[in-house]
Amino acid sequence: MSEQQTPESRPHHVVVVGAGMAGVQTAVALREQGFAGPVTLIGAEPHQPYDRPPLSKAVLLGKAEDSAFDVDFEELDVTLRLGVEVTGLRAAAHELDTERGPVGYDALVLATGAEPVVLPGSQGVPGVHLLRTLDDAARLRPVLERSHDVVVVGAGWIGAEFTTAARAAGCAVTVVEAADHPLAGTLPAEVAAPMAAWYAESGADLLTGARVDRVEPGTVHLTDGREIPAGAVVVGIGARPATRWLAGSGIALGPDGSVTADATLRTSLPDVYAVGDCASFPSARYGERLLVHHWDNALQGPRTAAAALVEGVAPAYDPVPYFWSEQFGRFVQYAGHHAGSDTLLWRGAPTDPAWTVCWLREGVLVAVLAVGRPRDLAQGRKLVAAGARIDPVRAADPSVPLRTAAS
Repeated sequence: MSEQQTPESRPHHVVVVGAGMAGVQTAVALREQGFAGPVTLIGAEPHQPYDRPPLSKAVLLGKAEDSAFDVDFEELDVTLRLGVEVTGLRAAAHELDTERGPVGYDALVLATGAEPVVLPGSQGVPGVHLLRTLDDAARLRPVLERSHDVVVVGAGWIGAEFTTAARAAGCAVTVVEAADHPLAGTLPAEVAAPMAAWYAESGADLLTGARVDRVEPGTVHLTDGREIPAGAVVVGIGARPATRWLAGSGIALGPDGSVTADATLRTSLPDVYAVGDCASFPSARYGERLLVHHWDNALQGPRTAAAALVEGVAPAYDPVPYFWSEQFGRFVQYAGHHAGSDTLLWRGAPTDPAWTVCWLREGVLVAVLAVGRPRDLAQGRKLVAAGARIDPVRAADPSVPLRTAAS
């Protein structure tokens, strides 16, 4: 819990750095919770603040021009400063350095998100793309319209979603993955390996255990000597917190680059908070610090930070992490955190059209992955939040409602 603030000590001007979901929701939450002082939202991109998930779906395929948030910033009395890059933080002066001059603040919220990991040697090579911003999606849309041969580097969530869109657009797609199965950084092999079949079903070629040696215009060279024609290359090999600009600021960062916030999302500086993809937080539920790069975290965290700023006190932020992905005609959902689990249960087989995996730790449900079984996910998420013990026999029977497996 943060220390109780007096009305005189509460911030008069809150500045939010980052105009994605986490930044926008911070501004909204401040107003919803009664903050009446000035709020300034600074975004590095020139576009109206927008949502990112549609970029790999509707926006990429030309079914939508953008995904701007339905937020009336003028009505909220939030000042937008867009197209402004923040380059540094001088805590003693309570000022941000930007390319357009200093910006003062009384309280600061960091919501800078994450930045994609760049494939070494690929920067500046014509035809190499990332998919993180609206401009990235705009550059990739003509690639799909012309049905280029596309090489996707990385079979993670973004790689799978882009491959799905590219196949829908009629592109020939080859996916290069260094690990021996998709989603290697996210899911254990026994769960993720069967997902390799989804690529084949879609008509995409998935090369596992394959590493990129170099990229040249029109060709991707692998370390084993293979050469893959590539009208375009899309890199999706992960993301890291966008916090490099905080070097020397006095804000503590973890080994993963995340701002190490406390249970109320306050940083090592008392008047600075951090939300969304750029921040990690201590989870009492899981007994470890979590860095969650997903939309739901960017939606929920700002409410805690806003409460701490407005009231000087807030309940500990300890959500059940949740995300979803639409890929290869399947709706994939995950809730929880399975690291540290000791039991894995299948509800159905991975060859079935729909199936679920449950992870237990000492009999308690800690995570659920549901493919085409949204009811399992909804019920499982509530059970994880409740710390429910599960009857493994009932939980393993896909015909039994998961909620009834709680013992």
